[in-house]
Amino acid sequence: MERREEQPGAAGAGAAPALDFTVENVEKALHQLYYDPNIENKNLAQKWLMQAQVSPQAWHFSWQLLQPDKVPEIQYFGASALHIKISRYWSDIPTDQYESLKAQLFTQITHFASGSKIVLTRLCVALASLALSMMPDAWPCAVADMVRLFQAEDSPVDGQGRCLALLELLTVLPEEFQTSRLPQYRKGLVRASLAVECGAVFPLLEQLLQQPSSPSCVRQKVLKCFSSWVQLEVPLQDCEALIQAAFAALQDSELFDSSVEAIVNAISQPDAQRYVNTLLKLIPLVLGLQDQLRQAVQNGDMETSHGICRIAVALGENHSRALLDQVEHWQSFLALVNMIMFCTGIPGHYPVNETTSSLTLTFWYTLQDDILSFEAEKQAVYQQVYRPVYFQLVDVLLHKAQFPSDEEYGFWSSDEKEQFRIYRVDISDTLMYVYEMLGAELLSNLYDKLGRLLTSSEEPYSWQHTEALLYGFQSIAETIDVNYSDVVPGLIGLIPRISISNVQLADTVMFTIGALSEWLADHPVMINSVLPLVLHALGNPELSVSSVSTLKKICRECKYDLPPYAANIVAVSQDVLMKQIHKTSQCMWLMQALGFLLSALQVEEILKNLHSLISPYIQQLEKLAEEIPNPSNKLAIVHILGLLSNLFTTLDVSHHEDEHEGPELRKLPVPQGPNPVVVVLQQVFQLIQKVLSKWLNDAQVVEAVCAIFEKSVKTLLDDFAPMVPQLCEMLGRMYSTIPQASALDLTRQLVHIFAHEPAHFPPIEALFLLVTSITLTLFQQGPRDHPDIVDSFMQLLAQALKRKPDLFLCERLDVKAVFQCDRAAASVWGSRTCGESGTGGWPCAARSSAGGHWGPGLPQPHGLLCRHPICSEQTLLQPPEHVDQGGTTATWFSLRPPQP
Repeated sequence: MERREEQPGAAGAGAAPALDFTVENVEKALHQLYYDPNIENKNLAQKWLMQAQVSPQAWHFSWQLLQPDKVPEIQYFGASALHIKISRYWSDIPTDQYESLKAQLFTQITHFASGSKIVLTRLCVALASLALSMMPDAWPCAVADMVRLFQAEDSPVDGQGRCLALLELLTVLPEEFQTSRLPQYRKGLVRASLAVECGAVFPLLEQLLQQPSSPSCVRQKVLKCFSSWVQLEVPLQDCEALIQAAFAALQDSELFDSSVEAIVNAISQPDAQRYVNTLLKLIPLVLGLQDQLRQAVQNGDMETSHGICRIAVALGENHSRALLDQVEHWQSFLALVNMIMFCTGIPGHYPVNETTSSLTLTFWYTLQDDILSFEAEKQAVYQQVYRPVYFQLVDVLLHKAQFPSDEEYGFWSSDEKEQFRIYRVDISDTLMYVYEMLGAELLSNLYDKLGRLLTSSEEPYSWQHTEALLYGFQSIAETIDVNYSDVVPGLIGLIPRISISNVQLADTVMFTIGALSEWLADHPVMINSVLPLVLHALGNPELSVSSVSTLKKICRECKYDLPPYAANIVAVSQDVLMKQIHKTSQCMWLMQALGFLLSALQVEEILKNLHSLISPYIQQLEKLAEEIPNPSNKLAIVHILGLLSNLFTTLDVSHHEDEHEGPELRKLPVPQGPNPVVVVLQQVFQLIQKVLSKWLNDAQVVEAVCAIFEKSVKTLLDDFAPMVPQLCEMLGRMYSTIPQASALDLTRQLVHIFAHEPAHFPPIEALFLLVTSITLTLFQQGPRDHPDIVDSFMQLLAQALKRKPDLFLCERLDVKAVFQCDRAAASVWGSRTCGESGTGGWPCAARSSAGGHWGPGLPQPHGLLCRHPICSEQTLLQPPEHVDQGGTTATWFSLRPPQP
C-alpha cells in the first residue's frame, strides 16, 4: 500500500497501518492538529496521534520529541506519551530497564527545570507514575531519593529552578496516586509507603516556607505541595508546623489563596477528628483572623472574606462534635461559632455584594445535629448555651433573606435573581431545621416581631422586612405541623392588614396562606379571612404560580368547608381561565383545584357547575373537530383535553382519597346514581371519538385523549364501570388503526381495576386479545422500531399476569408467542438477568430444585420451573394453581418445556 507521509494526520486516521509512527510523522500530525483550519483534518490527526502514543514505537519517538530544539507543543506530546506508556503499559517494561528509565526521566526533568512549565509538569507526572509502580519493593525510598537528587550541588540548573522542579514533582506524586490504576492490594502498600515518606517531605516544606529568603513563587509552590500531601490522610498532628506556617502566610496577598486551600484540605481530612489536641490549637489561630476578616469586609474584599470564612467553617463543620465534647474549652468553641455567625450575617446582598454567607448554612445543620445527639443531661447544658445563638441566627437569616430595594433589584441580572432565589430556599431549609432546636418559641418570636411591625405607628415599615418575617413563617409551616400553635390565629388575623404593593410580598403572602391550609381545615371559621385575598390574586398574572398553588392547597385541604364559597371560587376561576391570564401548567393546577372543590358538593350542584365550567371548552372542541388539522388547532385541542383530564383527576365524589384517613373523616355520604364525571364523559364521548378520527396519527393528541380516561379511572375506580364497554371498544379501534403506547397504558389500567370482575371480564378480554395480537405482529416486524410500545406492552402483560392470569388461558391467544416477546423486548434493552423486575421484564416467580428462580419473599416451591422466558423456553400447561404460602395464597403456574 502506498504511503502518504505528506499528510500524516489524514493518512493515520484513515489508514493507520499504512503510516509509520516516526518522529517526522508525529510532528506533521501535531502541526496538523494545532494549525490546520479544517476541523475534520484536526480530528483525523488527533485520532492518529492517540494511536501513536500507545504504540510500541512511542518508547522511541517520545525521547526524540523532548529535544531542546523542538517547540513546547511537540515536547509536551512526547512527555504525555511517556506518561501513558508508564502508567498503562508498565508490565511491558523489563525490570532491568527500570533504573535506566528512572535516570532518563530525572535528566529530562533537570533540563526542563528552567524550560517550559507544562512540559516539566508532564515529565514530573511520568516520573511520579514510575515511582508508584516501583514502590515499595523496587524503589523503597523514592521520595527521599528525589529530594536528595534535586538537592545535589553539581547540577547545572540554578538552585531555585531545581527547588521548583522538585516541588512540582512532590506535588504531582500524591495527585497521581489518587488517580492511578494500581490494583487495590498495591494501592494499600503504596499508600503506606507514602505515609512513611512524609518524613522526607514535610521538614523540607517547613524549611522553605519559614525561610525569609524563600521567593514568593517557591513558598506558593510549597503550599500547593502541602495541600496535595494532606489529602493522603496524613495525621493532623504531623502537619501542625506546616498549618501554623500556612496561617502566617495568610497575611501575604500573593500566598493567600494557596494558604486557604492548604489549611482547608488539612482540616477537612476525615481522620483529623482523632487529633483533638491539635484541633484545639487551631481554634486560636482561626480566631486570630477576625481582624483581617473585618477589615476585608469593610474594604469590600470578597476574596479574602470568603477564604477566611472557608477556614472557620471547615474547622467548625468537620469537627463540631469533637470540639463540643471538650467541655472545658466551651468558650473558645463558642467564640468560633460567633465568628461563623459573623460570616453568615456578612453585609450585602447575596450574590451581588457578597458570596460568603452561603458557605455557613451547612454548619448550622451540623452543630444542631451534634447538640441534639448528646445524652439528655449534656444536651440540656448545650441547649442553654446555644439557644440564644440560634435565635440570633434566625434574625441574621431573615435579614439576609430580605430583597434589596426595588431600584437595586431591577438592575440585577436574571442569573443573579435565580441565585438569590436558590439562596433563599437554602435559608428556608435552615429555618425549618432550626425549628427542631427552638420549637414553638420560634413561631412566637416571629409573630411578635410581625405584630409589632404591622401595628406600630411610630415609623413606616419596609415591605422587605414584612416579607422576610412571613417567609420565615412559611418556611416552617410548609414542613412542620403548626396546627397546635397558638400564634397561627393571630397570624391569620394579621395577614389582611398587610399593605401589599409589591409582587414579591404578594407572592410570599400567598405561599404563607397555602402553607397554613391544613390549619385552616381545622379552623374553617378563618377561611373567609384569607380566601378573598387568594381569589383577588388569581387575576394577577405576576402572581400566577403562588395564587393558583395556594387555591389548590385550600381546595384540597378544606374542601368540606368550602361549599358556601364554591360559587364565588368557580366564577372567579372561570373568569381567569377564559381571559387566559395563566400559563398552561397553572391552568391545569386550577382545574385540579376546582376538582377538589366540586368533590364536596351535592351531585346536582356538581353537574350544574360542571356544565357552566366546561361548556365553553366543549363548544370550542366541537368547532375544532370540524376544522382541518393544523399545528394551532392541535395546541388548542391538547390544551382543552388537558383541562378536562386535570379536572377529572381530582373530582372524586366517592372520596376514595379519604379512605386511608378513617371513616370518621368522610364527612359526606357516598352519592347514589351515576357519577357526575361518568355523566360528562358519556355526553362528550362521541365528540372525543370525532376528534380522534382526525388526529389518530398524532401521538400527542391520542395521549391527551387517553389521559382523560386514565386519570378518571384512577380517581373513580369502580364508579367508572358504566364506561368500560364503550371505552374498550374505542381503544380497540384506536389500536387497530394505529398502535400507540398510550392506548396500552390505558388498557393496563382497565385490566388492573376491572379484569377481576366477571361482569367486565368479556370486554376486557376482547381488548386484551386484540392489542396482544396486533402487538405480536409489530414484534415480528421488529420491536426496535417501537420501543415505547414494547415498554408499555411488557407492563400490560405483567399487570395481566398479576391481576388476572385467566387472560392467558384463552384458546385464541398464542401464549408461546406472548412469552417469547420478552426475548424480543430484552433485545431492545439488552439482556436482563432473572430476578430483575424493571420495566419490560418478567418478574421471576418460581425456582426448580435444579436451578432457576423464585419470587422475592416467597418460599421455594418444590419442582416448579422458572416462568421467566429469558431463562428457559417454557409455556403454560394448565390453569394456575393456588398454593398456600403460610397464610397467604400465591398464584403459581405449572410449566413444562415446550414439546417439539
